[in-house]
Amino acid sequence: MRVVVVGGGILGLATARLIAHEQPDADVLVVEREPQLALHQTARNSGVVHAGIYYEPGSLKARLCRRGVALTRAYCAERGIRYEACGKLVVALEQAELPRLERLTERARANGVPGLRRLDAAELREIEPHAAGIAALHSPETAITDFRAVALSLADELCQRGGSVRTGVEVTRVRTTPSAAAAVPARRSPAGVVELAGGEELRADRVIVCAGLHADRLARASGEDAAPRIVPFRGEYWALVPERRSLVRGLIYPVPDPELPFLGVHLTRTIDGSVLIGPNAVLALARDGYARRTVRRRDVGELIAWPGTWRLLRRHWRAAVGEAHRSLSKHAFVGEARRYVPALRPDDAVPARAGVRAQAVDRDGTLVDDFRIGGDARVTWVRNAPSPAATSALAIAEELVGRLARRA
Repeated sequence: MRVVVVGGGILGLATARLIAHEQPDADVLVVEREPQLALHQTARNSGVVHAGIYYEPGSLKARLCRRGVALTRAYCAERGIRYEACGKLVVALEQAELPRLERLTERARANGVPGLRRLDAAELREIEPHAAGIAALHSPETAITDFRAVALSLADELCQRGGSVRTGVEVTRVRTTPSAAAAVPARRSPAGVVELAGGEELRADRVIVCAGLHADRLARASGEDAAPRIVPFRGEYWALVPERRSLVRGLIYPVPDPELPFLGVHLTRTIDGSVLIGPNAVLALARDGYARRTVRRRDVGELIAWPGTWRLLRRHWRAAVGEAHRSLSKHAFVGEARRYVPALRPDDAVPARAGVRAQAVDRDGTLVDDFRIGGDARVTWVRNAPSPAATSALAIAEELVGRLARRA
């Protein structure tokens, strides 16, 4: 059997590696449009291994995140990749946030998040001495790692098991051939054809598309549904200067507001010892729009043409204005984080690199909250896999390979 995996991020590499492990006779190929593997969402994030606190019980995110934590921890130990359970505090600053904190605690417990504790003001400062707040939820097993190191290790394993990787290869379309059963059953032909820029075609028995920021574009070119559409959001970060990193020991998050689409600015210690402030979430004008000045005409045109973009902005325009203000004002950005760590000052922070979140949005302007996976026995499409996809990657790979086996 030949399998082509489109996308050389952590999810595509985890899936290819698992197929090569479980089916040693399979010919497994990963194709990636960039010159190197795992350059986008896999590399441009804060490295948090999420424990499963936020997700709707019973959802794919809840189930695969919890499974993914265990698999990621074990994989990092096996491969000698740094992994630190530094713990997370979700901090309530005022009485009005306490009911939301309680509901979040109930959801986390329903998801089986281990070691949870509700803390009062004195207890939270035993963990984070410089933090403000009247109460907190402590998740001691929330961890940090280097997801790009994990992805590159997965690629090494894939190649050791006989698989292969091609970089600098742009996929333009995926199509399927007529069912082999209708022809000559004894001479089954490949069912999927991956078309590349330049005219080359790759034929395969199975195709799995994990195209991240380009998932919707490739799906539409292949005749799949227009919805959901990827709406890219740039997440900007500042980093504490080295002499001020001691202000944060682990991870400090706000209590999420269910009326807002993202978690809000938080403080994150990374595996290399840095401390990040962010991210915000501003509409990016390019799918690789890591800088404000990066604008791609095609990307802007698709954003404008998609009704869901306008409906999303209409629904959350106040939040969008606030995010844009923080994007343009260092004082405002650091000031948001200062609510949780009052000792912070604007001079404590220096610019850090941004990321772009591939967020799927439906036609009605609703953010697709759960992972979205579709397709048939020949071609499987991952249409939405934002955070906690890196945490969940090894578990999502199990899900994808399991679906292939059930459809065979």
